[in-house]
This record gives sequence, structure tokens and C-alpha cells, in this order.
Amino acid sequence: MSASRECHGQAGNTLGPWLLILLVAGGTLAGSAIRRAPETVNSGAGQTLELAAVLSGDSAGFAVADRIRAFEFPRDHGPHSDFRSEWWYFTGNLQSDGGRRFGFQLTFFRFALSAGDDRPAPSSAWSTRQVYMAHFALTDVAGRRFHAFEKFEREALGLAGAVGRPFRVWLGPWEARAEGPDFLPMRLRAAQGDTAIDLRIEPGKPRVLQGNQGLSQKSGRPGNASYYYSYTRLPARGRVRVDGSTYPVAGAVWMDREWSTSALDPDQPGWDWFGLQLDDGREIMFYRLRRKGGETDPHSAGSLVDVNGEAHALGAGDVVLRATRQWQSPRGGSYPVGWRVRIPRHAVDVQVSPVLADQEHSGTLRYWEGAVDVRGTSAGRAVSGRGYLELTGYASPGR
Repeated sequence: MSASRECHGQAGNTLGPWLLILLVAGGTLAGSAIRRAPETVNSGAGQTLELAAVLSGDSAGFAVADRIRAFEFPRDHGPHSDFRSEWWYFTGNLQSDGGRRFGFQLTFFRFALSAGDDRPAPSSAWSTRQVYMAHFALTDVAGRRFHAFEKFEREALGLAGAVGRPFRVWLGPWEARAEGPDFLPMRLRAAQGDTAIDLRIEPGKPRVLQGNQGLSQKSGRPGNASYYYSYTRLPARGRVRVDGSTYPVAGAVWMDREWSTSALDPDQPGWDWFGLQLDDGREIMFYRLRRKGGETDPHSAGSLVDVNGEAHALGAGDVVLRATRQWQSPRGGSYPVGWRVRIPRHAVDVQVSPVLADQEHSGTLRYWEGAVDVRGTSAGRAVSGRGYLELTGYASPGR
């Protein structure tokens, strides 16, 4: 049975965490607030207009990630409006009692359209400097279908937004919301047509500050960095709805959290991002930044999180990557969807394989992101696992 994919009017435009960095790297956010009537911004035309606005400004007046900072929680779970962009990024692998497998992605992005708070008072309740974008994707392995959806909305009249305590980020009915005074446990909910998730996320592995104490440098230029932390393994239970059926599911969720103003250099056209959860209790995050010639940028980095939750930093020279499988998109472009990942210092040697070949987001921007399986050895013993893989810069833009 061949895989099929689903792209509705709001579908397929998911921007992974690194794709958003690419959008803002060269000066991207418009210098004026949105002051429009409450027209629908979830249509294809609305998406194009929003991105045109977002991609046309400079970074003057915005804060930059140029030094180590002290993180404050729960405040840092909430928005950082002095930076141009940020995201709350959830992926996970789930399974029903009957063994049906799903991968999911639910991501919320904030874009600032102007810097500072010294502008005149808004002339309309619809006026705002902040635009939110949300992405929901579901991979149905048994059904061999990939469903993806996207929404845009302004931060006005409660249509979208984020708060740190009690934690909540939302766009319309799609939301991630703390179920008590702390960040966890949390509820994730999203639905579009006949595709939906409703999950309760429990505490699991402790929070990991990525990079240098949370400062994740992406190039040699000062300020080309983000503030970045992760929750690499959070237990989840709930329900998945697809094709008229509802499945009780359980699994593990990965959360990435970043905010920045600029990050990449012009000669860094893409990256390969791995978030892997091994069944020996360890997790691996690694992003390979690519140069225009295809070589690995020396600022590529990541971490290996051990069973006790301690993070061990990984540099570009610590991880050996070799593409093992290419997938040719019918929409143009070829993606390396299979990989051998070796980390000799930690005795890891694994193969990463997609659960479906076509998990390509093909909307405003095109890239590949989806659920993967992991098999190989760790410390000389057989190991397996699951995770998510993101591949950007391998195809021309979409619509």
C-alpha cells in the first residue's frame, strides 16, 4: 500500500524550529503593527500576506542572544516580546493499546512585527505587534498517511498568545496548557476536521539547557544564536482521532523551546536536526548545520542526555553522520531521510529510518519533518528507539 498525504487549505506549511531561524536570519520582520479588520488569516492568501509582512523588515531595536543569561522559571516558559521570534515545539511518538503507531507535531510560533513599546496607542482592538502561527501534523503509520495543518492569528482579543504562569500558549482552540500552577502536567489539544490529538503530558526527564548554559550559538557572528532548552522525554497519554476512529494512546513527547532575533549566516542554507529517544534511557539531540558546499558547519552541536538526566555536550566533531537513503519528492527535491549516526565517545552507532518516506511539508515553505525509528548499538548492546528528524534546504520554496 503506498503512502498518501493530506494538505488542506491550512495544510503542510509547518516551520520546524530551525526553519524559523532561517526566516529571521537575514532581517525578516516588518516594522509596522498589524491594523486590519478581523478578516480570516488562515486561508492560503492570508498565509502569503502574513509571511510577506514578516519577511520584509530588519532587526533594529530587538534584543539579541549574545551572552549567557540566568533563566527564570516559570517566567521563561512565557513570551519574550523583546526578541523577534520564538517557538514552543512539541513532537512525539504514540501507540494505541492495539499497537497502532502515530507521530505528531504541535508547534506554536510568535513573530514580532516591530520592536519596543514606544509606539502610539493602538487605534483598534485588532491592532497588535505580534503574530502567532501554529502547526499541527499527524503521521498515521498503519494508514500510511501524513496530515498537516497550519493556522495564523494575531495576538489580539484573545485570539492567540502565551503566558508563563499558569503556562499557556494557544492559537484559537489549539493549545498547550498547564493543568496546575506548575509547567507540568500539561494538556496538548489540536483538531482540524477529522484529525485530532488530546494528550496529557506528565513530568519526566529534567529540563536541559542546550549549548553553553542555554546559549546556542549558530554561527561565528555575535548574536547569531538562540536561547534554547529542551524536555527530552515526557510521558504522554490521551487520544488520537483520525479517519473517523478514536484511539487511546500512550508514548513519549519531546519539547524544544527557543527564542532569538538572528541566528544563521547567509552561507548556511539548511540543517539536519535529530531528536532521538533510545530504549536504554538516553536521548540524543544534534543539529548539523550545512554550508553551501554541503560540508558540516563547525557550529553544529547537540547533547546526549544520560539515564539520570545529565546532558553531555556534543560538538561538530563528536558526531559522524552518513546519509543512507534518499527520498525523491514528487514536488521536486531529494531528501536524505535515512541516516547512520555514530557518536564514538559515547559508544553509539545507530540507523535512523523514517516510518513513512513522505512526511514533507509542502506549503509556503517546503521541508521534511517526521517520525523515525532507531536501531543499532549503544555501549556494545543492541538498542532501539524512536524520534523525529527535520531536513531543510533540500527543496525549492513552495507556494
